Amino acid sequence: MVMSPSTAVDGPSSSASIAPAASGDALVTLRDVSFGYTRERQILSGVNLTVPRGKLVAVMGGSGCGKTTILRLLCGQIRASSGEVLVAGESVAAMNREQMYAHRRRLGMLFQFGALFTDMTVFDNIAFPMHEHTDLPEDIIRDLVLMKLNAVGLRGTAELKPSELSGGMARRVALARTIALDPQIVLYDEPFAGLDPISLSVVGQLIRRLNDALGMTSILVTHDIAESLKIVDYIYFISEGRVVAQGDVAGIRASTDPFVRQFVDGEPDGPVHFHYPAPALAEAFS
Repeated sequence: MVMSPSTAVDGPSSSASIAPAASGDALVTLRDVSFGYTRERQILSGVNLTVPRGKLVAVMGGSGCGKTTILRLLCGQIRASSGEVLVAGESVAAMNREQMYAHRRRLGMLFQFGALFTDMTVFDNIAFPMHEHTDLPEDIIRDLVLMKLNAVGLRGTAELKPSELSGGMARRVALARTIALDPQIVLYDEPFAGLDPISLSVVGQLIRRLNDALGMTSILVTHDIAESLKIVDYIYFISEGRVVAQGDVAGIRASTDPFVRQFVDGEPDGPVHFHYPAPALAEAFS
């Protein structure tokens, strides 16, 4: 069932029609969150979003709708203009420096296009966060790195440089680095961008399997509706800084909501307009 935000909270108590937090305790909560770089240009406006512990939740919407801004709020890079961003019941905005470092230590981030260190080997890329944040001996770090690489099927690439990898392999190495410290929460920023169909499917299935096997909680920001519907538990759709629809996979597939249908079907016409708001063309040339 696809829901408006109010239906998600106030609807009937059947498992098919409740917000995802009701199926498990909410690890991440955004409550009436608004954010803007200027008063005239609001990025998020009154966003309510919950991510239950152990679930894989997607946040979707057009470019510039505020998806990545949500990830930045969770990392503490920026602070909400109003509302609350809570992780495990703690306000991110209220954390001091020491608490913020501890918070970020339990986060894993897969950046768009991987962001591997080009002058380091695959092994050293994955070992880097272990060296930075732990006092583990080198033999233990070696074993952990090989275990992470084995989990993504790339143990044989340990001594290669990122330039020697295909795009799909590089993304998998980046995923291994993301889980290097066994994070509690993993944030994925467009993990499927630029991948061929086979690599995209491999990365998608890895995200699902690692989430379940390691007991992580994952937030997936993506445009790829087809792959997401195969792996996620719940989806939020963002438009113009607001949650305009949400639901589980079955509900999204069956939805008749115009915004959801335009996004799922890739239609050029619908609630999302091609033109950015501007005065009439005749006025521009007068």
